[in-house]
Parts: sequence; C-alpha cells; structure tokens
Amino acid sequence: MSNLLVNTRDQQFVLFEQFEVEKLLQSEPYNEFSKDDLLMIMNEAEKMAVNVIAPTLKEGDEHGCKFKDGKVTVPECFHEPFKKFCEGGWINPTDPPEVGGQGIPYTIGFALLELFGAANYAFHMYSGLTHGAAGLIHSFGTEEQKNKYIYKMYAGEWTGTMCLTEPGAGSDVGASKTTAKKMPDGKYLITGTKCFISSGDHNLADNIVHPVLARIEGDPPGTKGISIFIVPKYRVNDDGSIGEFNDVNTGGIEHKMGIKGSATCTLNFGENGNCIGELLGNEREGMKVMFQMMNEARIGTGMHGLDLASAAFEHAVQYAKERIQGIAIWDAMNPDAKPVTIVNHPDIRRKLMWMKSHVEGMRSFCFFAAHCVDMSKIVKTEEEKANYIGLLDLLTTIIKAYCTDKGLLVCSMAMDVYGGYGFCSEYPVEQYLRDEKIACIYEGTNGIQSLTLVARGLGQRKGANLMNMAGIIQANIAKLKSHPVLGKHTAILEEAAGACLDITKFFTQVSKAGEFLIPVLNAYRFMEIFGDVLVGNFLLHGGSIADEKLRAIYQTKGADTPEKQKVLLKDDKEAAFYSGRVASAQFFAVEILTTVKSRCDSIKMKDQTPLDISEEAFAY
Repeated sequence: MSNLLVNTRDQQFVLFEQFEVEKLLQSEPYNEFSKDDLLMIMNEAEKMAVNVIAPTLKEGDEHGCKFKDGKVTVPECFHEPFKKFCEGGWINPTDPPEVGGQGIPYTIGFALLELFGAANYAFHMYSGLTHGAAGLIHSFGTEEQKNKYIYKMYAGEWTGTMCLTEPGAGSDVGASKTTAKKMPDGKYLITGTKCFISSGDHNLADNIVHPVLARIEGDPPGTKGISIFIVPKYRVNDDGSIGEFNDVNTGGIEHKMGIKGSATCTLNFGENGNCIGELLGNEREGMKVMFQMMNEARIGTGMHGLDLASAAFEHAVQYAKERIQGIAIWDAMNPDAKPVTIVNHPDIRRKLMWMKSHVEGMRSFCFFAAHCVDMSKIVKTEEEKANYIGLLDLLTTIIKAYCTDKGLLVCSMAMDVYGGYGFCSEYPVEQYLRDEKIACIYEGTNGIQSLTLVARGLGQRKGANLMNMAGIIQANIAKLKSHPVLGKHTAILEEAAGACLDITKFFTQVSKAGEFLIPVLNAYRFMEIFGDVLVGNFLLHGGSIADEKLRAIYQTKGADTPEKQKVLLKDDKEAAFYSGRVASAQFFAVEILTTVKSRCDSIKMKDQTPLDISEEAFAY
C-alpha cells in the first residue's frame, strides 16, 4: 500500500515476515495481543498520520513558530491535530496500560513512529520529547514525582523537553554552567541558560516539564559533577493543579532552515532568582539518568532520517510514474517514438533503486533495534537479556548517524527525480530535504556519534556486543552462501563484513602503537562502512525470505518460464513486491558492498593529510 508517506506493505514484511513479530505474542508481556490486533493499531495509526497530521506539513512550515512578548505560539493548524493525537493515546503506545499505554511491542511502536514522523516531523517532535521526558521520571522519579507528572505528560495534557545544551558549551555537556542551590526543603534553586531546546516553549499544552542538567554548588567540574532536575514551567500544587509561574523565561526562538513548526528555544532559568527544581535520581548522576533519554532520542533521530527518506521516496516514485518527458533511449532512432514517463529512463531507474534499497535497508535496521528491546523482555536468562541490550547499545550511534546521513541523500536524490520542480515549494520534497538536515546535527553530530562508536561502542562488554553482531551476520552468510539467486551477492557481503571486522582489529593495533589519531580521523568513515555492512546484511536476509515467497507464487500460478514470470509481475502486486525486495538486496550488494573493502584498505594506508596540512592552507 502506498500512502505517499510509508510503504506499509514493506513495514508488514519487516515486522511479520523478516523478524516474525507474531512469535513475541506467545510470551509475556505481549501474549494478550493477536496479529490482527497489531494490524488494527497500525491501520489506525496510518489514518492518524495521513488524515490528521500530514495536512499540517506545508502550512506548519509556511507559518512556523512565532515569538512575541516572551511567549511562543505554534502554527494554528497544529492545535486540533495535537489534541486528537493525544486523545488517541499515540504518545506512549509501547508503555504499560497502568500509565496509559497499550503495551504493544516496540517493533510495532517503531512502525507507528515512522508513520507519524513521515507525516510531519516538526509536529511529531512535541510528542516525542514529551514521551522521553516522562520516561525519565517514570524510570528514576520517586512515587510522588511519578504521580505528580507522568500521567498528565503521557496523556499530552503537559509536554516535556530535554535541556542539555548551553551557549558556548555545545556538545560538551561537562562544560555546563547552569547551577543548582539546595534549599532547606530539599528542593533547588536553578540558575542558567539552555539553548536549542526543542519544544522549549509553546501553546499546545498547559504546562511544560523540563528535565534540566545542572551542577549543584560545590560539586566537581565535568560530567561527573552533573545532576538532573525536574523543572516545570509552572509549579505543580500538591493536589496536581498548576500553580505559579516558575521563573522559566523564553529568551527567543531560532529561525531555522527546516522543522519550522518545531519551537527551538533559548530558555533562561531563574532570571529573577525564583526557579525551583526537584532532584531526579541521585546527586551527581545526571548523565546516567539523562542517557536513557539521550539514547531514546538518538534512535528517534535515526528514525527521523528514515521517516523523511521514506516520504521523499514515495513521492519521487509517484512523480516518476506520472511525469511524461522525452522518449525512451532505446527508441532514440525511431521518428515515431512517443514521450514516456520518466520512470522509463535508466538514470531515473537507478536513482529510484538507490533510494528504494536504502530506505528498505534502513527500515529493517531500525526495526531490528526495536526487536532487540522486545527480545530482551521475553528471554529467560539474564545473559540473553544482556546480549540483546548490548546489541541495542552498539547499534544506537550507528542508527543515529548512518540513517540520518543516508536519509538526507535520499531526500536530495528524490529532488533530483523531480528536476527543477523539486527545488520549488510546490512539491514537498523541497521541505523534506530542509527538514531532514537537522537530524544529522542534533542529538550529537554524526561526527561525535562516530567517535563514540569507535572510542566506546566497539569495546563495550569487552567486545562482546560487536562479536554478537558479527555472529548474526556470519550466520546469515553461512545460510545464504549457496543460495541460487543471492549466493554471489552473499559472497560480496562476506568480503565486506570481513574487511569491516578487520578494521576494528587494525584500530586496536594502531592505538596500542601510539597512533590513536588514525581511528579518530577515520571514525566517521568506519561508521559508514559498518552501517553499509549492517544494512546489506538485513537486505540480503530479507531478500532471501522474499525470494522464497516469490517462488511459491510462481509455482502456484504456473509461472514456470521467465516470460510468464514477467507477465505475472505486472498483474500480481504481491509478486511484484517480493521481486522488488530481492532486487534491493542485489542492487545494494553490487552498488555499495563492493566498495567496502577498498574503503577499508584506504584507512589502512594511515593517511593523515587533514591533520598535517596547515590551518592557513585551508583558506589563502
């Protein structure tokens, strides 16, 4: 099914055929659901995305957020959809029923996130940040704090933010200058400024709850001295009602390239010395607490990359099938040749194939991360649970960096399919490209994510997470090496995976030899290589399943010759879908995976030109 946002047929393939979500339903906490239940929820989410959220995309971008007299207003078209979204329980469908959730599997939850984000990511950010902030209080708050905040936040009556970044500190959270002074009643006076705060101020909800990183007076410098506090815009009375203003003042909003409907604010805490915060968790454990939301946000940002890439691709395909221009290249010498739709032109075909393979591969990649969360909840032993959580820890930074950068390229290529029209606001791909770019930057730039992967991710649990992922890939290779259709493509994956794993050993060797700048300088390149191998693996895994289903259709319908199969593919949507999934695996292996070894070999050359060149040589 194509709704010009997300290919829901492919979602269902990944969920129920590739990762076999139905098996989760045999165990707690998911055994009260049936596949029909999950499909119904997905169908309702699609209606919400297509009929309620998507119509706000263009108007929300054109009107943007406004700042006047110290207050922020969001596009008027957001108000009624946000109310419907919250009333439908879409803020926290994966959370347990006792806090207003539905308790559905995370893999299904990710499918819903893709739909909502593809519909209008700027709109979706208000609920996403609310869920993350409420989740922190849910996990680390006292019973009093939970009762005070999370129910209204999960219901969307109040919203939430994530207050880390400060002017001058940027990604260096340890350089925070925001302070907390303990008062006799155990609460704290908060003083400081946070910038680039998404959803920092707006008129969608009655109250906004800010998790704020700050340093208690006298605590040590750096991240070890950071604590975290619950700081509502308006104080909350003992009976749960909203009290007086809490001295959280908005200094202004950013005027941005994209996501213009999302309020990106500078917040001043305690301008008048009267901003009160509650400690969340223990003193000096702010980073430990905030990492839950940071990791959730990183995966959510990776989904941002997938979401808009999905929508851009769906629109590009439709346009290519409708836009008539030029004659087919094979009819170049035919004076009677008639113009054809541009989907017939080889260069357009190649662009669409590049987008299709990356979008499908990223979808499988992201949903696999969610699948790891689900599996950690149903496995029987602590070791199994640790292994699945370990995989999620390893993959989080790659999902964030890889999917956002590739998502941006998909949006750019979609614009190329439209030609000059794509550069104009008449068509939505122009906005998708603008809205996509920030995903490469916020929640830790992709360069920082790559450094995190190389510096910490590869060595997590003494390398066990990396080796577990390598084991999954090797098992897939062993299964498919003799595959009649994908065997030669699996051989390409085997070479690529081997080269990627070899680079991790190379990094260890050069670091021990004192050449630690080699891994640092090549961290981003390694992240991209690792991401390519992961996506290639998931595409080949899915392609083998699709090939089996396709052959069954051929047999059932008597398509026993290439000619009959070609005719069937034009009339049978299921056969065409499976054929497309096989093609994605083949194309990605030949187009992308064949380059992995050469890219790894270039890293081994230990070139340091970017570091050796003088600063003056960059501009003269």
